[in-house]
Amino acid sequence: MVYEFEGKTEKEAIDKAVAELNLSVDKFDVEILEVQKGGLFKKGMVKIRVHVDMPSGLDENPAPIAENAGDNAKEHSHPHQIVTSDIIEKMQTFLAEIIERMGYVAEIHLLKHEADELTFKISGPDSPHIIGKKGKTLDALQLFANIYLVKLNYGDVRAVVDCENYRRHKEETIIRMAYKVADRVAMTKRSVLLEPMNPYERRLVHTTLSNISSIETKSEGDGLYKQVRVLYKK
Repeated sequence: MVYEFEGKTEKEAIDKAVAELNLSVDKFDVEILEVQKGGLFKKGMVKIRVHVDMPSGLDENPAPIAENAGDNAKEHSHPHQIVTSDIIEKMQTFLAEIIERMGYVAEIHLLKHEADELTFKISGPDSPHIIGKKGKTLDALQLFANIYLVKLNYGDVRAVVDCENYRRHKEETIIRMAYKVADRVAMTKRSVLLEPMNPYERRLVHTTLSNISSIETKSEGDGLYKQVRVLYKK
């Protein structure tokens, strides 16, 4: 999802986002939209856009969030209701139909069912095409699955769509790469800018390197696929 917040400072705006969304800072990406410096008769203001890796988190034209948006969202979702087998079946049918329209053959299985997350496994002879270059086709399928969950009034539940264990292997690759880059940065004292990643992959890098005292990370760029810069911290 995408939200917008304002504050006198960037920190105040981020604190508002943390309080309203009930998420820690490492769970979302922050984009600075506007900065107004304060003056003698004018208060300073910082406006941020928060990208949360959830169903509508890829909306490129977000509308400002009303003060009662959180209450309205709760009225149209089921935060404490168990996802029924009927909903799961609808999700499987939905994904199967999309893949069929793409011209591919695949089977959809429920791999994991948790209170706030459903993991679906796709398998079949066309798996490489379903995964796509750098997993972008798989990311698109996951996005559609999450949008469909919102349509079914289960916006508080996240759908994870995997194929041939691509996401697990990708996670392991990113973690190894993050440690390797951190070692290089610590040795050379020079920052390294990683290739563009989706919000989940960036968060994985931030989390992986968060406990290394001499290293810090920050996201740079616009849109969904931003880059992470790994820096040396004295």
